Amino acid sequence: MHELIRRIDSATPPGRDRAVDALRAFAILGVVLGHWLVTALVADSGTLHGDSPLRHLPELTPASWLFQTLAVFFLVGGQVGAAGYRSARARGTTYGRWLGGRLTRLFRPVAAVLAVWAVVTGALVAAGATAGTVHTLVKLVLSPLWFLLVFSALTAATPLVARLHPLWPLAVVLSVDLARFALGGPGWLGWINVAAGWLVPYCLGAAWSRGRLSGRRTGWVLLAGGAFATAGLVLWAGYPASMVGVPGARISNLNPPTLAAVAFGLAQCGAALLLLGPLRRVLRRPAVWAAVALVNLSAMTIFLWHQTAMMAVTGLTLAAGADLPGLHTVPDGFGWALARLAWLPVFAVTLLGCWAVFRRFEQGRSRGGSTVVREGRPAPVPVARRA
Repeated sequence: MHELIRRIDSATPPGRDRAVDALRAFAILGVVLGHWLVTALVADSGTLHGDSPLRHLPELTPASWLFQTLAVFFLVGGQVGAAGYRSARARGTTYGRWLGGRLTRLFRPVAAVLAVWAVVTGALVAAGATAGTVHTLVKLVLSPLWFLLVFSALTAATPLVARLHPLWPLAVVLSVDLARFALGGPGWLGWINVAAGWLVPYCLGAAWSRGRLSGRRTGWVLLAGGAFATAGLVLWAGYPASMVGVPGARISNLNPPTLAAVAFGLAQCGAALLLLGPLRRVLRRPAVWAAVALVNLSAMTIFLWHQTAMMAVTGLTLAAGADLPGLHTVPDGFGWALARLAWLPVFAVTLLGCWAVFRRFEQGRSRGGSTVVREGRPAPVPVARRA
């Protein structure tokens, strides 16, 4: 272990901003833990169907504030994407080659997930699983892919949006919500916010890469402004308090994103910027940095297979004839929540097994140089503009 830590630390370029990688790892692990905590698979008359403890226990709503971390991922994506594109242009790399390299790393592990689940789906049908069970499981596998499609589209648009002020997409989100909720517009308008809503933190990240978000004042403005706006929208404008979808709820803040979700994301981005200094100090410790680097090397593998890990534990124990709290039962009490916490290590071990088998699809062949640091290039430390 000491040797691995030493190798990772020595392979890291001196100019790499380790805090950027830490924020990415935090965002991915937040989504994973959030899904594991608020997604329930309930066995009912031989059929598995989805449920959520947030539907039965609104007191757990604050958990969605901790684990809905997508805005931080888009913030980091905008920072890395804009900086990487400028660096590629400086080296003479074409747009197509730059984009192809980024999308290949995103979608190569997707092919593995789809291939495995095509086989699993066929096996479930052949074994006589109900249509409801198959639909529930396949939906849980495919639902995270919307995030990759949106992120890929924003990545492809980086040359166009890298200098777009975040207020423009924020104005679009505001206009769409006014049309939907205040003027009685059609519900399909909300899907415009799938692009516009996540473009807000992506543009913030691009501005960060140009040194436009330097200083703690910006972080505090985003944190306080986003938090107050979110509170106001929830308390007085009728937006739900949960920052993730709740089955049966009239409005979802996430599907599609609402103004409340975007405001909450701005608060998260502000908190992320304020944490940069402390993170950089902590990540000077080789052991801490090694853990962050390893998560980043397999970020997409972890993201794509975490639902499969949870479903594997649920399905195998159910096939063995068990009916276990926190796993197969209706999530309608705090006992279920405590039992689910006890199952998290089992999910994590199962995910570790998936990682061991499928991580090579994400990492691919070594292209020379460090295989510890993504593409062997540093994530540049943003430099403040000179006056």
